[in-house]
Amino acid sequence: MSLNTAHANGGVLIHAGECILLFSDNVSMEFHGQDGPEFKGTKTGRLYLTTHRMIFNAKNGSEKMQSFSFPFITLKDVELEQPVFGANYIKGKVRAQPNGNWVGEAKFKLQFKSGGAIEFGQAMLKAAQMASRGGLPGDAPPPYTPPTGPWYAAPPPAYAPPPTGYYGWVPPTHVFPDTPPANTVFMTDMPPPYPGINGYNGYAAAAAPPTGAMGFTHPSAPQDAKAAEAAQSAYYDPNKPQCAYVPPPAYYEAPPTYQSATAKKDQ
Repeated sequence: MSLNTAHANGGVLIHAGECILLFSDNVSMEFHGQDGPEFKGTKTGRLYLTTHRMIFNAKNGSEKMQSFSFPFITLKDVELEQPVFGANYIKGKVRAQPNGNWVGEAKFKLQFKSGGAIEFGQAMLKAAQMASRGGLPGDAPPPYTPPTGPWYAAPPPAYAPPPTGYYGWVPPTHVFPDTPPANTVFMTDMPPPYPGINGYNGYAAAAAPPTGAMGFTHPSAPQDAKAAEAAQSAYYDPNKPQCAYVPPPAYYEAPPTYQSATAKKDQ
């Protein structure tokens, strides 16, 4: 979704309130459908799964694509492939948003040279589903705002999810036990321009309009319960992990009218 906006000082740059769930140090990535020089060739680097997105950071300092951000709300047609010959991989499509330094849509392919593609992909799909429950209604997510202003070394909580996970779901850190190297994770004070699996943590206070404006709603007890229920439900077939898809985000669904909501309660 955004090109060259998620790196700083040779490391990854995340938003305030964003947490790294999984980290893989040996990933290759390819793009198709874009003619820009940044999208050409196979790129090798590190992949981060956070509470809001995937982030790829290139290891080669001369690579034109130093970082690429995949917010969950920009992904579609994600599949986990297990070929008979060759390594497992993740493929899908990602679309650009305004201010993301590129336009249109691109196909991507991610291979994990040290293994774990299926587990990483399943975790990403789970996080995407959970984030979609707190998504935005309407035809399009909000415009992306690249980080500006100072950045600094991220505090320790940014490196790992809570031990109890989110709504009962714990990321598979046993498959990806490594954490990012020291002095490679940096943070900006800007909140994410979109909610993540932890709802509006960091996002609502700084970016969301008041309740009811433009269809935004702040989390409430029923909404948290709905998220918890969603987290416990399966969204891919464990017997067919190679055929998993990101579910339609909740922000594509129009919220009920006041009349229809009150009519149901009166019945």
